[in-house]
Amino acid sequence: MKRRDFLKTTFTGAVVLATPPSLITAAFASQSGSQIRLGIVRRTIDVNGKAASVFGLQRTDGATGLRLRAGDAFNVRLQNETAESTIIHWHGLTPPWPSDGVPDAPLPLIAAGADRTYDFPVGKPGTHWMHAHTLQEQALLAAPLIVADPEDDGRDEQEVVILLHDFSFSSPEELLARLTGGGAAPMQHGGMDMSEATAGAMAGMNHGGMAMDLNDIEYDAYLANDRTLDDPEVVLMETGGRARVRIINGATATAFTIDFGELEGELIAVDGQDIEPVKGRRFPMTMGQRIDVRVQLPRESRSFPILALREGSKERTGVILRPAGAAVAKVASVGADNAPVLDLALEAQLRAATPLTSRPADKAFDMALTGDMAAYRWGLQTNPPLVVDQGDRVEVTLRNTSMMAHPMHLHGHHFQVVAIDGQRFAGAVRDTVLLPPNRSVTIAVDAGNHGQWAFHCHHLYHMATGMMSTFAYRA
Repeated sequence: MKRRDFLKTTFTGAVVLATPPSLITAAFASQSGSQIRLGIVRRTIDVNGKAASVFGLQRTDGATGLRLRAGDAFNVRLQNETAESTIIHWHGLTPPWPSDGVPDAPLPLIAAGADRTYDFPVGKPGTHWMHAHTLQEQALLAAPLIVADPEDDGRDEQEVVILLHDFSFSSPEELLARLTGGGAAPMQHGGMDMSEATAGAMAGMNHGGMAMDLNDIEYDAYLANDRTLDDPEVVLMETGGRARVRIINGATATAFTIDFGELEGELIAVDGQDIEPVKGRRFPMTMGQRIDVRVQLPRESRSFPILALREGSKERTGVILRPAGAAVAKVASVGADNAPVLDLALEAQLRAATPLTSRPADKAFDMALTGDMAAYRWGLQTNPPLVVDQGDRVEVTLRNTSMMAHPMHLHGHHFQVVAIDGQRFAGAVRDTVLLPPNRSVTIAVDAGNHGQWAFHCHHLYHMATGMMSTFAYRA
């Protein structure tokens, strides 16, 4: 009996009890060609014994998230069932520009009670996600978006999906107001109006003699699949089983190091794009990034935690892999030591399984990432403006002149990392890359998807206070 069949017959009832429906990914969201209805809803979750009202993205069966097959159409009717206008970005997919999901770029927010239909090719396999492109992202308006490879149907391994969040009982507007001190002018991007209205709770530290700010907000909890380590998700597995662990950093302002503990993992994809495998037990990931790690459990009846360690701090969250009959030990939500500060050491090791074809750049740009922590104002400066033509090979050198790290995300494209601090190499293909303070990263991208695409920091509050630009195609 194959492992997937064993799990279906042995653990079906227990998995339903132990695992949120959104992350039971044995079934696909729809058959190819049929339309999926996806609702934007309000829901209530329990956070350390306290009820919290949050957003969600739910299918008609009550499950959240989508799981499609490569080659399917992304045929989705998105229904806003809440009392607030919003919009959803399909992070990692490369749809036509009108379907991208940024307010007024070019379509407006989806009003309360209204719906919008999407229909475009879903593309290649990969671990992606979907989230609000508004402050509502902080209130958990996000969900996994998995595009499975049909060739993996016969693979004898279990799939585990982990969506990470940072959570606050305060509203996103309150958090922003504490950061900015209020009174700032609104930031505009293609009509997108996100108030700069909100400085305060900066948790600064000294790193290598340089003043840094790692964590702007002290959150009430850190979640893995909507749960803390006080009541973690327990994923039931076969003893000695193998799993593909898909991890999505859906946090708005928190980077993590993923700690597999006793399990040595094999990193096989980043941001939904295959890489040459890299073995390890710890893997850093900044906001917006995804990693796929393959793990093999030993043939022992004991449980194995997978933990997400908050950057520079002791807080952590995670899930537990539990073989049949194994006990589950309590894991504290606060560790003994501060987690590592993210750097580019792993990024420099990564190599794309399918790199971009080698060719000189038709256009090259230099983009400065700027910031004033005291005023909490952030920006992107490019001279000349980042304007490209269809078919161009484009290189952009991102230079972080600020004292905070910035996860830079480009919509509608995948890019290859081709240099770090001016040292050229053929790195990973991805859509979100980390820029630590006083570092530079050069990315190469083929301009093949016409539009006026958002290019921004994936720290929600940096984006909301100005760190957003446009990767624009000439009309």
